[in-house]
Amino acid sequence: MPEATSHQFVDEHGVTVHYYVWKADEPRAVLQLAHGLGEYALRHSNLAEKLSASGISVYADDHRGHGQTGLTQTGGDHTRLGALGTGGLRAAVGDLHQLTGIIQRENPGLPVVFLGHSWGSLMGQALINEHAADFAAVILTGTAYRVPGSMNAGNLNAKHKSLGTTGYEWLSRDTAVSAAFVEDPLTFYADALKLFGVADGLRLFGRPRKPMPKDVPLLIMIGSEDALGGEHSVRKLAESYIERGELTDVTVEIYTEARHELFNEINKDEVIADLQVWLESRLDGSHAHR
Repeated sequence: MPEATSHQFVDEHGVTVHYYVWKADEPRAVLQLAHGLGEYALRHSNLAEKLSASGISVYADDHRGHGQTGLTQTGGDHTRLGALGTGGLRAAVGDLHQLTGIIQRENPGLPVVFLGHSWGSLMGQALINEHAADFAAVILTGTAYRVPGSMNAGNLNAKHKSLGTTGYEWLSRDTAVSAAFVEDPLTFYADALKLFGVADGLRLFGRPRKPMPKDVPLLIMIGSEDALGGEHSVRKLAESYIERGELTDVTVEIYTEARHELFNEINKDEVIADLQVWLESRLDGSHAHR
């Protein structure tokens, strides 16, 4: 399996952003992966390794306030992880766009796919409102329709708290996942409003642009027991991408009983296989777009 190599760039506010690359031997495409709140890129190594082994290179950054980027910002102080720093949420989305540019320069001619998970999917929705034309396909996992009432702003573990004692039962049915999350020095409980403040908290809200800048194929994947949005929320999101965004290829996959982190779920192999099948059919040109 290809191992990750570590890299960094400096954003327009002077923040050093750390990112990782899993390079396929003979890449046919590149996937840009955006992680969720309170975690970091290398938690998605299993998915990245499988994709790179199948010919799709993966780039994934540690967002501002998270992972090695966060530690660089805080001078190594783990207790201050989560703070986005100068420029806030807009700058964090800007960093994603900057990484897309690096990917394009390093992989000329290869299609680029965006995959955003959880908070990464919310930032991804903002990113593709402006820059959908950068991508051959977009995947949103553990996501939600970004309007009040369709996105859980409260305790994400509330409906799962009877199932264990870690406080992270909402992540996965695999008890090892929540246990590891508690033990990991780079993960933390992320209360978006407390971390970001009211102004940036409100910037998490938004809808698909009308119309989207490009008719990009879109795959939305969630567990039926996902605490962030849930099935009703993502069906409204898909509807909005079709009606407002005028996207013509929108797929919603709901995994029964699965929770928030599909790639860390007990059926993760099924989820990754489904993702690869969808991806292959879009990358081979069998779905034509304007």
